[in-house]
Amino acid sequence: MTNPGRAHNVAALARLAPEGSLFGHLCAEAAEDWRRYTGHEFVRRVGDGTLPEACFRHYLGQDYLFLFHFARAYALAAFKSDSFDDLRSASAALAALLDEVRLHVRTCARWGMSERDLAALPEATETLAYTRFVLETGMAGDLLDFHAALAACVVGYAEVGAGLAAAPATRLEGNPYREWIEAYAGESYQAVAREEVSRLERLAAARLGSDWSASPRLERLAAIFRETTRLEAAFWDMALGAAR
Repeated sequence: MTNPGRAHNVAALARLAPEGSLFGHLCAEAAEDWRRYTGHEFVRRVGDGTLPEACFRHYLGQDYLFLFHFARAYALAAFKSDSFDDLRSASAALAALLDEVRLHVRTCARWGMSERDLAALPEATETLAYTRFVLETGMAGDLLDFHAALAACVVGYAEVGAGLAAAPATRLEGNPYREWIEAYAGESYQAVAREEVSRLERLAAARLGSDWSASPRLERLAAIFRETTRLEAAFWDMALGAAR
């Protein structure tokens, strides 16, 4: 029997990653980890509104710290740029991320957490592992390596949002997490994700040539993407653990 929620996620990904795209290839190479990440229990329970409040509050706090380091990552991407086009792309991505941070801070305020409270939180091991992996990948590699590390988060949240918005099991009316679902399902964030998919294509064409599928670097890019996908699932695990 087909899993309806999974079917919606497949449709969401098809809209974001055209057939034959580098992002689609990376997802296929990390298929099992990608399914665990985008179909995680945390995600499902956000959708039906049954996630314990303690889990969501812990997630919100750690995600604030995560976003801080992701903003640093996009600043590093600007430094690593080889052209004005790359600089403009990094600048636009950083601006979009800072908009997401502002939304995040407003959301946290409604849950009784001020930005000062958030900034004072200690980083969970999972937050530390994920953000430092991304930054280390960016420092050691070029922009293509860097975006292979960034894409699981950027595009994965769009798939999660669109999948939840369309899934029959999702309950929006009276759901305390409705704003979160609608933010990532909304066109504004979906556009950010589509741009990340396009950015990967442009970087691959510039650095690997038109036939990127034959590049010896593909295995390395897949390994980077697979690791960040695993780290995303571990982040959800961490949040669920707050209820135990």
